[in-house]
Amino acid sequence: MQLKGDQGTSRAINRRLILNLLRQEGAKSRAEIAARTGLSPAAVTFVVSDLIEEGHVLEGRTVAGTSGRRPIPISINYANGLAIGFKLMAGAVECVVTDLATNPLASMRLSFEGTDPARIIGTLADAVPELLKAAACPQAKLAGIGISVPGVIDNDQAICVRSHRFDWDNVPLAAMLAAVVKVPVWLEDDTNAYAIAQQLFGLGRQHKNMAVLAVGVGISCAMVVDGKLYRGAHGAAGKFGHTLIEEDGRLCECGKRGCLMAYYSLPSLSASLRASGIADGPVDAVWMQGHLSTGNPAVTALVREAGRSIGRCLTNLINVTDPEVIVVGGEAVTLGDVFLDEIRAALQAHSFRAPPPLLPDWEDDSWARGAAALVTQRFFDFENTAGTMGQQTGAFSFAD
Repeated sequence: MQLKGDQGTSRAINRRLILNLLRQEGAKSRAEIAARTGLSPAAVTFVVSDLIEEGHVLEGRTVAGTSGRRPIPISINYANGLAIGFKLMAGAVECVVTDLATNPLASMRLSFEGTDPARIIGTLADAVPELLKAAACPQAKLAGIGISVPGVIDNDQAICVRSHRFDWDNVPLAAMLAAVVKVPVWLEDDTNAYAIAQQLFGLGRQHKNMAVLAVGVGISCAMVVDGKLYRGAHGAAGKFGHTLIEEDGRLCECGKRGCLMAYYSLPSLSASLRASGIADGPVDAVWMQGHLSTGNPAVTALVREAGRSIGRCLTNLINVTDPEVIVVGGEAVTLGDVFLDEIRAALQAHSFRAPPPLLPDWEDDSWARGAAALVTQRFFDFENTAGTMGQQTGAFSFAD
């Protein structure tokens, strides 16, 4: 039976194969693309011609060969579109505009008061023209916007189902922003967005199975399984910080007691230091770094305890999921080997088999770039997720 859309489906699959090969391995000739993907030379020529016409790929200079026609390298034109990423935090938003490889072109940090969604959306909408102006790429169209927020996200509907940090229930953030800016908007949990960025262009680029641990204001661990982000049945997968470590223990932001993050997130470490009298003022990662560098025994002991406890819990997850690598992000990475070596030691001591390598990654704009990756994943058909669409006047197209 002939199914409608077969030709279009085949074309979309071929585009994905070719674009992801070029993303992972760099420029290739048409013959090399055919050999690496298993597509026919005719199919490769057809798709590459479309991609060149759309401006998504470029032909390079011919490469000298021993005989015959010299091959022409094909590479992705990452400058052909722009993506904006917004990483929402309590009281502030990290903003970045990137090319299609999530390379940052301009960034800013904005503050806001309260948690009213409409006011926050107003702040984001006002930032869009400022970011585009700062990017200084007048020829490149805006492909879309990604918003990342700590919480449970309905990925299909682009709704924040629940965020304890913002006290939100069923907030349609993507639709609210798309209605104002008139471009597609994607919404995702912040650690999941960060994991997508790592899978596309980061430390997980060559791996189909990885864990992405984030330790900062919260603690979470996203999982990429067979090249796909694992969200779970209700979008709540990865809430690693709510692992129970002590029955009837400290109160967590989720309303339950004894969660891992109630003890070892950065705010919880700060609370422990103040309660013990070690610190009498604001405590953040920079403060802890300074005391670690001077060998403060109490701070060192607490940071080691945090790494050890997180590592033990992480071991249980690793024994179940068996990832190739563990990428670690979040502000706690700046605590360095005092923290990370304890995680490694716990993994080594308790893993069922040799633990995967622990790969730390921290840059100031890492998380906002993760939000921008929600846009670029569509370009590579990484998960074939459609954004919530505004009116498409003049909008960039990911033509399928």
